[in-house]
Amino acid sequence: MCGISGFCSFHHNYLDQREAHLHTLVSMRTSIAHRGHDQTGETLYAHAGLSHTRLSIRDLAMGRQPMVQDRGGAPFAIVYNGEIYNADELKTELRAMGSTFETTCDTEVILEGYIRWGEAVAERLNGIFAFAIWDGARERLMLCRDRSGIKPLFYAIQGDELIFGSEIKALFAHPAMTPEIDLESLREVLAIGPARTDGCGVFCGVHEIRMGCLAFYDRDGLREHPYFTLESRPHEDSYEKTVERVGDLLRDAVRRQMVSDVPVCSFLSGGLDSSVITALACESLRGTGTTLGTFSFDFSGNDEYFAANAFQPERDRPYVDELLPHLSVRHTYLTCQERTLPGLLDDAVTAKDLPGMADVDASLLHFCRLVKQENKVALTGECADEIFGGYPWFYRADLLQADGFPWASDMTPRTMLLNDELSRALDLGGYSRRRCAESLAAMPRLPGEDARRSRQREISWLNLNWFMPTLLTRMDRASMYTGLEARVPFADHRIIEYLWNVPFDMKMRGGVEKSLLRDAMRGLLPDHILWRKKSPYPKTYDPAYTALLRERLTAILADASSPLHAIVDREKARRFMQSPAQTSRPWFGQLMAGPQLLAYFIQIDTWMRHYHLSV
Repeated sequence: MCGISGFCSFHHNYLDQREAHLHTLVSMRTSIAHRGHDQTGETLYAHAGLSHTRLSIRDLAMGRQPMVQDRGGAPFAIVYNGEIYNADELKTELRAMGSTFETTCDTEVILEGYIRWGEAVAERLNGIFAFAIWDGARERLMLCRDRSGIKPLFYAIQGDELIFGSEIKALFAHPAMTPEIDLESLREVLAIGPARTDGCGVFCGVHEIRMGCLAFYDRDGLREHPYFTLESRPHEDSYEKTVERVGDLLRDAVRRQMVSDVPVCSFLSGGLDSSVITALACESLRGTGTTLGTFSFDFSGNDEYFAANAFQPERDRPYVDELLPHLSVRHTYLTCQERTLPGLLDDAVTAKDLPGMADVDASLLHFCRLVKQENKVALTGECADEIFGGYPWFYRADLLQADGFPWASDMTPRTMLLNDELSRALDLGGYSRRRCAESLAAMPRLPGEDARRSRQREISWLNLNWFMPTLLTRMDRASMYTGLEARVPFADHRIIEYLWNVPFDMKMRGGVEKSLLRDAMRGLLPDHILWRKKSPYPKTYDPAYTALLRERLTAILADASSPLHAIVDREKARRFMQSPAQTSRPWFGQLMAGPQLLAYFIQIDTWMRHYHLSV
């Protein structure tokens, strides 16, 4: 994994002021140096500049970027962030066409594939990726992002210059860019956040290459189009065949994602998803003499303060203890002190360039820092719930029929602290419902599908296009901020494509959530773990954490210089913080309730101060 950045203009000759433009490239890649400290590089042409900071995972010595090849006197240069899991197969195919390779890294495979196949190379890639290729023969820049948006790629156009980078902060390291927001930005943060509309960078003029899309920038401007779309069609496999197919796909995805020139570890929560990934990783290592490192996360005060609820019915730690004797792993228990979380909220904003999932982001950032002390690459269990239908909004009637996004249909918690004038101007409920309706209008429908199945398909569509990218963004920024590469086997596009058309009745056979996944993994895990009820990512239940948040937000609102004064009604905030119960109902997903609402507004304050933003 790495960080990429650069610029392109056909009205500039960057070589005329070579040193100044090289300095800009260095500044841009330095701003995202946390994504990889192993190697750096820049290359500059008359109409384009590319820069790269590298976290070396494959071909540690020879994978330096930008990587350049000359064909017919024209340069082809690539900067790339990601992992291509079918690189060896593609290399074999390219060699049969006459290609030769100087490295064993996947970067060279993408570049050679582009030279041979053009933009069609994107459709051939199995992996997580974002890359930019300068095509000197055609004088155009190609930007491309993986099918699920696992790897980020932001851009802005200033005048006739396109500026791009792995993270938003890289764009603002360019002298032409100034951070600004408007009412639409606030609607994204307050109505949609911590999710984000696909392609929207929240800041004025900042965009992101949409997942599954590629774009060309040339003398005619920017053209973006999808190279990957889901297709709706009848599912004709029997349940038994579906179970077999899911098992085969998942085993192959894990096997491919174990490929690395450095050791791979896994996150092991004790829940179904991470336990499956860990067990399959152990299966793929069998006979190699290698022991998988595993890590589990919890909060130090949860022994005393954990309280079961509908969303988090039990703790994970006992299940980890139970599972370890069945696996050949080297396990480490990691904990986070509740009192360290408020300070980590600021780091999480810096990592993401936006407010995020509050203490969920902050704690994940903390845990990734600890894992990075021992490993560079980790497998995670992210995305299983979105693909296999594990969330309650897939089957609970009140959430299934929600007006808008089912994980955030109630705008009351989001508006209860806002000043009335701004709340009316923003119309958060209207904005959220409009974005939801726009998304559903783009969904590929199956003619003749009954109303119930059609609605379940809609929920799947919203999860794949809104909720899953939010969690993938969280994982990318938290891991890469510490120089840790996180891989996501469940997000293999072949699994997503296949499961898209599997009826929900199969995914929840017998009324058991994710029964399809459980049946596909029979015999892999002890039955008690294989069939346990879902429990989400851990959070703190220590009341001291909420008290610290109240104290900090009170201090922020007492500071006349806080940008929150243009957003928050101080009296409403005071009453909310004095309420002993606050809001126990999640306002986003399953984890973000009253304490996380306080933390989210703290993060908004941090974000606006950091970028000197005003309403």
